[in-house]
Amino acid sequence: MRIGQLAQLTGADIQTIRFYERQGLLPSPNRQANGYRAYEADHVEKLLFIRRCRSFGMSLEEIGALQSFQAQPQQPCAAVNALLDNHIAQVRTKITSLQLLETQLVKLRGSCGDERQSLDCGILSGLVEGSTSLP
Repeated sequence: MRIGQLAQLTGADIQTIRFYERQGLLPSPNRQANGYRAYEADHVEKLLFIRRCRSFGMSLEEIGALQSFQAQPQQPCAAVNALLDNHIAQVRTKITSLQLLETQLVKLRGSCGDERQSLDCGILSGLVEGSTSLP
């Protein structure tokens, strides 16, 4: 199949597919006599795996590590579990950071009512003065 078909089957953008190839996450396909890339069912599976990992917010490095674990199926799952535990910790840190950001934005939003003119806008003043501490 051609790259457009692979993109359609997986919901991935053509440029994204090429990017994953350049990053080594997706193996380069064989070329047909006319020079077109010839993707196989294995490419579909690998690309869907990458997309699932990305939907969980995993980095390209994490995905590469998971792929290397897949390539060694006799290995214990301890390293996979450790990778996921680390990713969960990163997600929790991001959640905490986003909650702090939300609190700061709500506080900033509360500093101004709709009836004011922008000259007296509490939000603009707060952003200029830095009255709301940054995360």
